[in-house]
Amino acid sequence: MMKANVPVLTQALFKAARPSAAVRHFGALNRENLPKNVLDCTYAVRGAVLHKAEELAKRLEAQTPDTKDKLPFDKFVPCNIGNPQAVGGAPLTFHRQVLACLADPPLIETDLFCEDVRVRAQKYLDGIHDSRVGAYSHSKGHLVLRKEVADWLSRRDHCETDPEDVYLTDGASAAVKMVLQLCVRDKNDGVLLPVPQYPLYSATMTLLGGQSVGYYLNEEKGWSIDVEELARSVTEFRKSGGTPRAIVIINPGNPTGQVMSHENILEVLRFAEKENLVVLADEVYQDNIHTDEKEFISVRKSAQEIGSKVEVFSFHSVSKGVTGECGLRGGLVHCMNVDPGVAEQMLKLASINLCSNVLGQSLMASILTPPREGSMSRQLWDKETNAIAAAYKRRAQRVTERLNQMEGISCQPIEGAMYAFPNVTIKGHLMKKAISTATPADQVYCMEMVARTGIITVPGSGFLQKPGTFHFRMTILPDDDTLETVLDKIEKFHAEHAEGWFP
Repeated sequence: MMKANVPVLTQALFKAARPSAAVRHFGALNRENLPKNVLDCTYAVRGAVLHKAEELAKRLEAQTPDTKDKLPFDKFVPCNIGNPQAVGGAPLTFHRQVLACLADPPLIETDLFCEDVRVRAQKYLDGIHDSRVGAYSHSKGHLVLRKEVADWLSRRDHCETDPEDVYLTDGASAAVKMVLQLCVRDKNDGVLLPVPQYPLYSATMTLLGGQSVGYYLNEEKGWSIDVEELARSVTEFRKSGGTPRAIVIINPGNPTGQVMSHENILEVLRFAEKENLVVLADEVYQDNIHTDEKEFISVRKSAQEIGSKVEVFSFHSVSKGVTGECGLRGGLVHCMNVDPGVAEQMLKLASINLCSNVLGQSLMASILTPPREGSMSRQLWDKETNAIAAAYKRRAQRVTERLNQMEGISCQPIEGAMYAFPNVTIKGHLMKKAISTATPADQVYCMEMVARTGIITVPGSGFLQKPGTFHFRMTILPDDDTLETVLDKIEKFHAEHAEGWFP
């Protein structure tokens, strides 16, 4: 069973959130009587470091020229989360214009937008009940949109796709939670999670009362998956009395940035079939590939190639890629080799929430279908998407290069996704502080970094990591000049951290 070393919010923050004993309050809930699973779950991406930044932001806003003990920076740089538009990223014009027409259909009758935009919007509206995006849809999503997704999956994986196997969801996270609900029956059930992993998975497992079963990625081999490590993890969990039910694959990796080889995917699929495990294929970064040496290959396509009977749930999202529409909450899950009885229960779970938001559904379908070659919008679409992809590739290479030039820091190549996950040697002042406060050293490191530089990162302990190693996750999303300044500050901070900062 995974021994999670996950940072928690400080007691001071918890106390600050509680009403004082002298204040009368009404209601049956307080922190002491909340469900244990709620209290135990953590989500480091928006955890203690971000809370520290929010506290510091109030100080920064209140500063005047006469303020003593001014903060040593004048702005924050949020490198903690893959949220492109929060750091200046622009949305793609074509898809935003389609959404505008869906939200205000009379625009279709004008010449404000190109014809291909209006044709796309009209097609979607014709398939939406009464052409009203403000009305509930089918619990899986509107069929016209699921057909669009199914066509894309057929092109990507070179096999036919039934739109009835597609669910459109409020971001990929909602789909992940729904599938994990199907997998976890009780406290003895476990799901294999990569270590490091995206904390959505461990948090959801805690909420569901199941067990996170860690398998370590091989950092020295580019964060690849070793089948021997998978076998160790499953064997130890079974010996403890647990029942492994599923395995999560994140490709490209979050937070680790690796792109899995075809051979590695096939190895994992064969292992899952041997051990009777459901496969959750988190592929939301499939359009973020920054190396010419590798290409994205889907788990579903690989499973089709070898005739695997393993259940594969494949996830995608509008939040990543070159789209970066995190706030519009569009996502999908495709279900492969799923028993009809299970599919029936999955539809029931989806029905409890009635449906996902229809504009998010529409955006999910639209981004998978670019403007047609030669159409009026295609030239601009190509220009925008190529510029974003080129910028991400350039920044991935630059961040990898700069981090590896810093003494005491090493970083595997950022092949995909939106993050660097460098290995950091922490010593001296900050290590002593971590030991004295019984706090993970990389959390202390990241807390001190935000206080001294304004750079918001996420400690590696929030993603879990091999004991004795320390990391932090940072995005590659800020513009080139800002990113260069961020790297300069990180280099200076790391060089100073062992000695500490004393008057």
